[in-house]
Amino acid sequence: MILLRVLVQRVSESFVEVDSKIVGKIGKGMLLFVSFSSDDFGMEEKISWMAEKILKLRIFSDKEGKMNLSIMDILGEILVISQFTLYGNVKGQNRPSFVEALNPEIANEYYDRFVFALKKSGLKVESGIFGAKMKVFIENDGPVTLILEK
Repeated sequence: MILLRVLVQRVSESFVEVDSKIVGKIGKGMLLFVSFSSDDFGMEEKISWMAEKILKLRIFSDKEGKMNLSIMDILGEILVISQFTLYGNVKGQNRPSFVEALNPEIANEYYDRFVFALKKSGLKVESGIFGAKMKVFIENDGPVTLILEK
C-alpha cells in the first residue's frame, strides 16, 4: 500500500502565494508536491526514506548535459507544497473522490516532519501553508517531472 506520494518537478524558480503574499520562494532546485494516504506506524521511516531519496535523486545536468547531479551536488533549493489531491480518485467517475487522502490533522503533522527532514540537509527549504488556498508559480526546467511513492 502506498502511503506517501511526492510529485517532483525540476525548476529554475518557483514561489507560492497565500492571500496575495509570497510565503515561500526558491531559485534553481525542486518543487515538491506531497500527500499522505494513511496513518501508519512506519510513516517516520517512509518520511526519512523519501527525504533521502529526493536529496540523492540525480535529475540535474552535469557539464555534458546528462542528468547526473543531485540537489545536494548543485546546492539547489527546495519548495514543498502539501497537495492532498495527489490521492484524488476518478476511476468510474468524473468528480474526484479524496477518501484515500489522510485526515488533515495527521497529514499536517507528517508534512511538517517531511519538511524538517529535508531541512536537515542544510539546503534552503521553503514551504507553503498546509491547508491554505495557494497559488503556485512554476518555471519548470526541462520539463522534468517524476512521481515518487513509498
